[in-house]
Amino acid sequence: MSADNFDNDVMFADDDGKLGLAEFMSSGVFQRTYNEGMQLVEETSAYLDGPGREAARNLSRDASLAYAGESMRLTTRLMQVAAWLLVRKAVAEGEMSEEEARSEKYRLSAKEIARSARMVGSAALPARMLELIGQSERLYERVARLDGEMRGQAPRLNKAHPLAEQFNRAEAFFRETQTRH
Repeated sequence: MSADNFDNDVMFADDDGKLGLAEFMSSGVFQRTYNEGMQLVEETSAYLDGPGREAARNLSRDASLAYAGESMRLTTRLMQVAAWLLVRKAVAEGEMSEEEARSEKYRLSAKEIARSARMVGSAALPARMLELIGQSERLYERVARLDGEMRGQAPRLNKAHPLAEQFNRAEAFFRETQTRH
């Protein structure tokens, strides 16, 4: 079974129809997801600070803009996943109650940014960057499903994230600036 299918194959529901956190934590699914998430954070950081920075210097204007935007989305996606996983780990270690972990403030957020379509020019990004983006998208979706199941609901988009509109305006500005030059 691949890592991307764990949450489709193992479900634990309590009397409310919610994914039981205790069962989830003891199933091994959490540990594999946690390890994968933290490893992806480390790999992405190392790539963006090293080989990715070097590769970005040789990109076209469109690809360079896509690299900047996609790297922001990539890090946003991964930081949301890492925060969600760390909260669940805190529950498992007795540092936080399950009820507190289910509160809105610990819900997976930034869905509009994390799930938005890739930017124009992203097809020209370095292969490793595209791999990291793909891995982070799949991991984010898995965690979004788990978050929804823990709350007894299917994952859904929340109201528009305030940064999504700013990001769209910044992209439009850069596109307009590029066409002028």
